[in-house]
Amino acid sequence: MANPAARHPEVKPKSAHFSSGPCAKRPGWTPELLKNALVGRSHRSKEGKARLVEAIELHRKLLGIPADYKIGIVPASDTGAVEMALWSLLGERGVDVLAWESFGSGWASDISKELKLKDVRVIKAGYGEIADLKQVDWSRDVVFTWNGTTSGVKVPNGDWIAADRQGLAICDATSAVFAMDLAWDKLDVVTWSWQKATGGEAAHGMIVLSPRAVKRLETYTPAWPLPKIFRMAKDGKLIDGIFKGETINTPSMLCVEDILDALKWGESVGGLKGMIARSQANLKALTDWAAKTDWVDFLAADPAVRSNTSICLKMVDPWFSALGPKDQEAAAKQIAALLDKEGVAMDIAAYRDAPPGLRIWGGATIETADMQALCPWLDWAFAEVKASYKPAAAA
Repeated sequence: MANPAARHPEVKPKSAHFSSGPCAKRPGWTPELLKNALVGRSHRSKEGKARLVEAIELHRKLLGIPADYKIGIVPASDTGAVEMALWSLLGERGVDVLAWESFGSGWASDISKELKLKDVRVIKAGYGEIADLKQVDWSRDVVFTWNGTTSGVKVPNGDWIAADRQGLAICDATSAVFAMDLAWDKLDVVTWSWQKATGGEAAHGMIVLSPRAVKRLETYTPAWPLPKIFRMAKDGKLIDGIFKGETINTPSMLCVEDILDALKWGESVGGLKGMIARSQANLKALTDWAAKTDWVDFLAADPAVRSNTSICLKMVDPWFSALGPKDQEAAAKQIAALLDKEGVAMDIAAYRDAPPGLRIWGGATIETADMQALCPWLDWAFAEVKASYKPAAAA
């Protein structure tokens, strides 16, 4: 099949926001929607606390989080939430860490090099593949990402997680929640950030604890000192206020107003099922296009583990394959920069640690019509760069 001609498309996506984090705001969003934010007021006031509790309970309702699970708003985005879990809960038993992209590898490094735990097994896979889930030992604690944000590879489901596990299942779900069906009954700790699938503002994280995780907090004390910002228990008791709107540090009430709007929008498009369907439709738009396009393919070859949010593409054209590693990286960045310059797609270059390519967010806040409109522009940008690129050795 011949490559598409370098024809300048006529129709642009209405929104060029395809970044994988912070992600696109929900359709129709304007700053005017935040006019009633409780700014200039204490988050500990009656009104402030009420809005924080509302945010917690809207998350519970929209995501179907079990009634006996604790939900807290925490500082420092998803990273803060994950680190809070790792520093507060690990060390009671051995740990298995699954790593098939940058963030899983980062958690493995923190556990081994910062916490300095001795009994750590890292189960790895390369970009585009998934770790061997059968190797996991559920007598141990297990740390994993539900969706590899930088590789576009997700776990297929929760069937591989043991119902009778002895260890805790600690899941970084930041680019999966609101777009994938999480097995809550199989998860003990789940974290995410507002800035991902809901398109909220940055710096705020969420942490969910199962009763098993709460029991660990109340019966196990880590051997290392815990900064105040990580402490979820005191004197053998859960600090329950954290999970009732009494945040550890000061949250932005402007951001709280924004996430309330995003969650209510999620309900308006059919709740979790509707949000998942919107995301799946975005993946289908790219899948249909890729099936008839010979220069591109998905980084995740197996559709069963292919992300529908952080959709990672690789170039398979012989011209691109013949380039050296540095030239591949430069050419891929040129494609992304050209689309940015045209106001078509912003911030879609592959993650810095990932193979050269493109990464396109397909969560529910993306309109499928925009994803469809993007595809001809991808063809155009690739053809433009292919025709004009000069390898470093020839420059």
